[in-house]
Amino acid sequence: MMAGSKSLPVAVIGGGPIGLAAAVHLVQRDLPVKVYEAGATAGSNVRAWQHVRLFSPWKYNVDAAARSLLLEHGWQPPEGETYPSGEEFLAEYLEPLAAVPAMASVIEYGARVTAVSRLGIDKIVSSGREQRPFALTVTAANGRQRRDLVRAIVDASGTWSTPNPLGAGGVPADGEAEFADLIAYGLPDVLGRARSTYIGKTTLVVGAGHSAANVLLDLVSLSEADPATTAIWATRGTNLSRVYGGGADDELAARGELGSRLQHFVESGRIQLVTGVSITAVRASGGQLVVEDATGGDVRRLGPVDRIVAATGQRPNLDMTREVRLDLDPSLESTKALGPLIDPNLHSCGSVPPHGHRELAHPEPGIYTVGIKSYGRAPTFLMLTGFEQARSVAAAIAGDLAAADDVHLVLPETGVCSTGSPGTSASTASTSCCGSSPAAPVPEVTRTSCYGARG
Repeated sequence: MMAGSKSLPVAVIGGGPIGLAAAVHLVQRDLPVKVYEAGATAGSNVRAWQHVRLFSPWKYNVDAAARSLLLEHGWQPPEGETYPSGEEFLAEYLEPLAAVPAMASVIEYGARVTAVSRLGIDKIVSSGREQRPFALTVTAANGRQRRDLVRAIVDASGTWSTPNPLGAGGVPADGEAEFADLIAYGLPDVLGRARSTYIGKTTLVVGAGHSAANVLLDLVSLSEADPATTAIWATRGTNLSRVYGGGADDELAARGELGSRLQHFVESGRIQLVTGVSITAVRASGGQLVVEDATGGDVRRLGPVDRIVAATGQRPNLDMTREVRLDLDPSLESTKALGPLIDPNLHSCGSVPPHGHRELAHPEPGIYTVGIKSYGRAPTFLMLTGFEQARSVAAAIAGDLAAADDVHLVLPETGVCSTGSPGTSASTASTSCCGSSPAAPVPEVTRTSCYGARG
């Protein structure tokens, strides 16, 4: 790098659980750090699902280095086997961590990184590239734009702010933008802030993951207060073993219980299930909405409904890194090395081999993707994975390759592993490729979140 570049800070983009963990590890190695958080507080994306209870207990949701730092400042750790809500996760962990003086001094809130480049050259130029620092284009909380120079980048910006569209082709369905005020993405607070929006209404929930399961179970709970509240569940695939899960074989008991409850309500008729739906259009129908599937030639219609929840997952925002050289899996948009290990077309074990800085690096030296963004569009990320990613990457940036390569990662498995396409039969997909072990008794958990256990 240019003279003086080594004194520049390491940029951590994103102040969520994995971004803060990366910052802690960098601070502990006495490296200058700057955390850019687009929201007004640490973990601002968590606030969107703070009403949801995580399906992983506290012992899986606290980074080891962050725990040590917090204990030095008198932190009282939560009981490890209990299951926090998103709100509790913020109040009892992320906010105290961000308030520790060593962390508070390096976090800038309301700072949105809109572009990453090498100082003075574009993506095409190769000569002398590694000698130039990175230049971040940052929009500050006051709306002013500036350029910050940094020596390395840890991209922990996540995927929450870029949900997948309702349209099955990966682009918005016809009418999706027109009826956006009647479509919610992700995890609306059906039993709380958004209760009046859904009670007494018919809601179509689209998606086959844990977010969809949470919303559907909340709608069932709401129907107990008003039987006119009904839920229709539409999935693109026909094999639901991944969301139904492994039940008692799931090593995260609350995750197994979530799927079991969902399956029970479907089989008892409380939730109307329609599979094999590829939405191409949203249309108005007598003050309500219908969705259309025109992929098979004949138009198939579903509805009418009052509201739609698109629980169709998220994707990484790649616009920010357009001017740096990344190596991404062509289908998942994950880091390329992780693609074959996490591809939902191949398996759903909920596990991944140990990996660290080498799998998270790119052809552009000095930039790493960590957290859920490293998984791209894959849905199986757990925070435990991100904590170990952060530790390894921080060690690599510090030049401690022995520690960076000494990666250890053991994840709780789902109890259901598919070794073929998600469209295969449930019996095929239920054949475990990972093994299983007995789970602990199911705790009293009402709502749990896949995202809540992700970073």
